[in-house]
Amino acid sequence: MDLAFTPEEQAFREEVRTWVHAHLPETISHKVHNALRLTREDMQSWAKTLGRKGWLGYGWPEQFGGPGWNAVQKHLFEEECALAGAPRIVPFGPVMVAPVIMAFGNPAQQQRFLPGIASGEVWWSQGYSEPGSGSDLASLKTRAERVGDKYIVNGQKTWTTLAQFGDWIFCLVRTSTEGKPQTGISFLLIDMTSKGVSVRPIKLLDGECEVNEVWFDNVEVPADNLIGEENKGWNYAKYLLAHERTNIADVNRAKRELERLKRIAKAEGVWQDMRFRDEIAKLEVDVIALEMMVLRVLSAEKSGKQSLDIAGLLKIRGSEIQQRYSELMMLAAGPFSMPFIEEAMAAGWQGDHVGAAHCAPLASTYFNMRKTTIYGGSNEVQRNIVAQTVLG
Repeated sequence: MDLAFTPEEQAFREEVRTWVHAHLPETISHKVHNALRLTREDMQSWAKTLGRKGWLGYGWPEQFGGPGWNAVQKHLFEEECALAGAPRIVPFGPVMVAPVIMAFGNPAQQQRFLPGIASGEVWWSQGYSEPGSGSDLASLKTRAERVGDKYIVNGQKTWTTLAQFGDWIFCLVRTSTEGKPQTGISFLLIDMTSKGVSVRPIKLLDGECEVNEVWFDNVEVPADNLIGEENKGWNYAKYLLAHERTNIADVNRAKRELERLKRIAKAEGVWQDMRFRDEIAKLEVDVIALEMMVLRVLSAEKSGKQSLDIAGLLKIRGSEIQQRYSELMMLAAGPFSMPFIEEAMAAGWQGDHVGAAHCAPLASTYFNMRKTTIYGGSNEVQRNIVAQTVLG
């Protein structure tokens, strides 16, 4: 196992770094480095910039219009984007549904949907969780009934991230009640402008509406929008969730936020507190360990070996690290971390003139990170999966 980057890989890193710094607006990178709110335009303008370069689908093979990068190149691209302060690519289109369409969609579906994802023009949402069907996803109840050449969809999805911006949504729907719950699920692509689709934002503690409820009331969906075979959607969902859990680990963002934690600790005068620095050091060791785990997987893929199925492990450790750095930032900032109400921030309570701009909006980030150990499959469930599939 060789974890060192080759000269060719280092040259690739430099190419990506140079391009990203030349094309990433400073106003956007400032927001990212300081955890300030990104608008839809911020996120999609960067996606379109990557799309014009052919890098939004950075993990795609060349046959589908991607750059055809290997696992190490993909990692280096993600790292350079994160360290530069680029918005995280909204994963639902290019990272999650696109691989499913490539692997299980027919040629017509690939030609229809992939170009809009690759260009960043079409915003996708994920319709998995329902009230009472989150970690136990197989218990979902949203129903799709086949009537001629279309499906009639009725039901509700919840915690749908950024669905207020969505053009399309990929959904798990129940098409059969026969046999095990998993065997009656199908994977359906739904136009969110369809009659009967309604989106209801869920307002969070920080005033943000990051997640939503999505309702389907007799929504007509062409049968051509079914991916793969009817009642085989659970297999496609597992394939997609492996991509999601690896993406949640997000070691590159953890490295960037670790540096932000150090800046806050120094600005707030707690850097000299040896006990606090011990906590930062322990976090840094865990970030490095997570990175080594990622590099082990990359090394195996690069050499053509079959790596262990450790997406669950990456998700567990990555999500816990995200919670720890957000908590340490709060502890470092003390009272200045508290205002997470938009009106208080807009009034300048954390502005430069009081010397606390680096603390905005730490409480918002802290509360938001509570979700990371739950979504994408709760960590408790992931530990069971790891015990069965990895440890034996």
